[in-house]
Amino acid sequence: MHSPIRKRLFILTLAAFSAAVLAAPPVTQEPSSDNLPNRPKVPGTLRLHLRERKETTPGGKEFKVVERTADWEVSKTAIIIVDMWDGHFCRSAAQRLGVLVPRMNAAVTAARSLGVQVIHAPSGVTYLYADTPHRKRMQQAPATKMPANWNPKKWCDLDPSREPSLPVDTNKCSSDDPIVGAEVQQFTRQHPGLDIIGYDGVSDNAQEIFNFCEANGITNIVIMGVHTNMCILGRPFGIRAMVKLGRNVVLARDLTDAMYDPRQPPFVSHARGTELVIEHIEKYWCPTILSDDLTQVVPGSAGP
Repeated sequence: MHSPIRKRLFILTLAAFSAAVLAAPPVTQEPSSDNLPNRPKVPGTLRLHLRERKETTPGGKEFKVVERTADWEVSKTAIIIVDMWDGHFCRSAAQRLGVLVPRMNAAVTAARSLGVQVIHAPSGVTYLYADTPHRKRMQQAPATKMPANWNPKKWCDLDPSREPSLPVDTNKCSSDDPIVGAEVQQFTRQHPGLDIIGYDGVSDNAQEIFNFCEANGITNIVIMGVHTNMCILGRPFGIRAMVKLGRNVVLARDLTDAMYDPRQPPFVSHARGTELVIEHIEKYWCPTILSDDLTQVVPGSAGP
């Protein structure tokens, strides 16, 4: 079962989507009969500095930080930008997102220039991009059968077979505003400070993203965006899903933010609450990196 906050998020997104569809003129989301070009596959190797947490005692009571490097080919790598909307009912969350945007755009721009695929996933508002090549590019990938027992439309709940409860309380409204406003959708599209350009794709459909990655040989996924303890983990194209689909996955830990209120357990600062969720991911799901790793390739790996 979803927690109440996730249920409300789904309801708000669906309600806004329905209202927008009714108000907007009819549009088609069918791709053109002429296939759009995909990014060229160029040489180049990203050297990622991975941070994870390994169990030191049986039962998962104690962990130690382990750091290692991994080399990823740019041609097999995609960045998925999750739910970086242009507004939020939590004013503090919206303000922090605004601070993330310039740094995220700079890192993504550098990665794109190296040959990394960029996929924008602003859930619930991708219909606004229906007539763009970025949206159609994701739709034109040939259908690929998903693994057995996998539902691309289902939220990926906490998995007790591999993780305990999250370290921050997500059972109640997690807005850290002093006075919490109405939980109504206050976003309309992706934040305008994030460029959608070139060979980028736009999709919040897990099946489309899976199809596109399969068609383009993408096996490495960098996740960034918000919120770490909710959509980053739970979306059907988020960390839990991508790990279970067998992708190599990392979280850009300096380009994310949690939805956490210090008035709720474990009663720590918002910054520390975000760190706790990142540590949870490093223990039970995937390593994390700093976004600087996406801005350069190993010298000599990009060809003559």
